[in-house]
Amino acid sequence: MATGRTHRPATRSRGIPEATVARLPLYLRALTALSERSVPTVSSEELAAAAGVNSAKLRKDFSYLGSYGTRGVGYDVEYLVYQISRELGLTQDWPVVIVGIGNLGAALANYGGFASRGFRVAALIDADPAMAGKPVAGIPVRHTDELEKIIEDNGVSIGVIATPAGAAQQVCDRLVAAGVTSILNFAPTVLTVPDGVDVRKVDLSIELQILAFHEQRKAGEELAANDGALPAAAARAAAGHSAEQGPDGDVPAVMPA
Repeated sequence: MATGRTHRPATRSRGIPEATVARLPLYLRALTALSERSVPTVSSEELAAAAGVNSAKLRKDFSYLGSYGTRGVGYDVEYLVYQISRELGLTQDWPVVIVGIGNLGAALANYGGFASRGFRVAALIDADPAMAGKPVAGIPVRHTDELEKIIEDNGVSIGVIATPAGAAQQVCDRLVAAGVTSILNFAPTVLTVPDGVDVRKVDLSIELQILAFHEQRKAGEELAANDGALPAAAARAAAGHSAEQGPDGDVPAVMPA
């Protein structure tokens, strides 16, 4: 996350905790899948399982929205989709600019999920003059010299940074100065922003490193379990060997039938 600002424990409008806000998109994704299958209602247990959360936590989260479901029936799927979409601000059109149209930026531009989730890619921006005018996902790339004008003309408040790390802070500063108040940062660096600007960081390498940690731990636990099994097997073998020995510890010359 960003530095240089105080972490707000709750949203401005309704006092919803940030942890709950972070789970709302998970609920919305699960609910949207149910809606596409024409499922009319869902229990808290079923929805919690689909979203990968605890059902008690889900009910607590929904209480912040003023939604408590109906005993014996559950939650109305379509109403919850609307309610969560409204709370997340997805019932309106959000123009977004993507800065840095390399491989990652181009992939983001081609992502079809923006439009269906309330976001419109207003412009693609890159510092390379050779990129200017080239269409990516049907949108002509524009040079960074036009950044401020693009933001003003389109009323952009959300910017996506997909530049190399060295250019990210400068791009961030320009976005903020031009009026952008929310930034999604894909660059592998921490951005410093003033109060009132929200930054969400997506770092694939960090996520992979966390997975590597868990894989290493699982491998260590498996090795420890195997190491523990070997002495136990040796002890059992030793016990069996002792039972075959005679009173003086010698193995009898003739085993009993």
